[in-house]
Amino acid sequence: MRAARRLLLAALLGALALAAWAAWFCLRPVEPPSVPFDFTVKSGASLRSVARQLSEAGVLPEPYTFWLAGRLSGKASSLQAGTYRLAGPLTPLELLDKLARGDVLPIEIVFVEGMTFRQWMAQMRSHPHLRATLATEAEVRAALGVPEPSLEGLLFPETYRFLSGTTDVELLRRARGEMAKRLARAWDSRDPTVPLASPYEALILASIVEKETGQPGERATIASVFVNRLRKGMRLQTDPTVIYGLGERFDGNLRKRDLLADTPWNTYTRDGLPPTPIAMPGAAAIAAALNPAATDYLYFVGRGDGTHQFSRTLEEHNRAVARYQLGRS
Repeated sequence: MRAARRLLLAALLGALALAAWAAWFCLRPVEPPSVPFDFTVKSGASLRSVARQLSEAGVLPEPYTFWLAGRLSGKASSLQAGTYRLAGPLTPLELLDKLARGDVLPIEIVFVEGMTFRQWMAQMRSHPHLRATLATEAEVRAALGVPEPSLEGLLFPETYRFLSGTTDVELLRRARGEMAKRLARAWDSRDPTVPLASPYEALILASIVEKETGQPGERATIASVFVNRLRKGMRLQTDPTVIYGLGERFDGNLRKRDLLADTPWNTYTRDGLPPTPIAMPGAAAIAAALNPAATDYLYFVGRGDGTHQFSRTLEEHNRAVARYQLGRS
């Protein structure tokens, strides 16, 4: 009888000790090994594996009590994948709540208007939280099911947030869908007199507008110049298309011989629009291409301050070139 009492007392004392340890463990703040400290919970990870990960990283003194606390609190099955940041001390209970709420560190990548597909790929390959799975544009086109001859212009430039470990295909699929949605909406509200036969042609013109000016107030006027030229059957004669056609041969200095070197994108040597966009246009450039300003301008030249001088006749344009490009008054 006494042995049974002693055993019961020992069990009770053990339970109390365990409860005291658990309470101390759960309510005592833990110090991350560095501040800030980031860690990633992979999709499908169990609380046991996360507890072991945090213990091995030095966040938790041991993994088992954390796992038990998660089981008892009902949060073991509520873990959300993502990258988390610990900005200072917090209790294991607060950490469990953070994991269950999905209070993840926002990971993002910013694609700027006017970037090319080649620049997109380079930026994605260098991002530490994106997983590269594709090497060539042909592989990307196949993965996305893109029928167009190029991915240029088909991806919408903006800031994308994602979970660590997201693949390049997943991100590009989102960008492709966003561009398709934006373009369809803009096409439905276009000026019906604009001489563009398809949404794809609108993307081509929008990409040229995007590369020609970064001034929001000029986009519609720049677009009007190209639209007026298309209506008259004049060549577009825009330098960014020549640069795109040169590709890696372009060294930063556009020469007269480059303007005369024929490529499918050289709008000095070929009529009409080039065969593909030359960059990823933003929403404002697409809107300008489909709803250009009502002007009779046929020429423009840079003033040297980021803005342009517009002209109606070649004579006016030559005077503007002399003034702003050649420094003649």
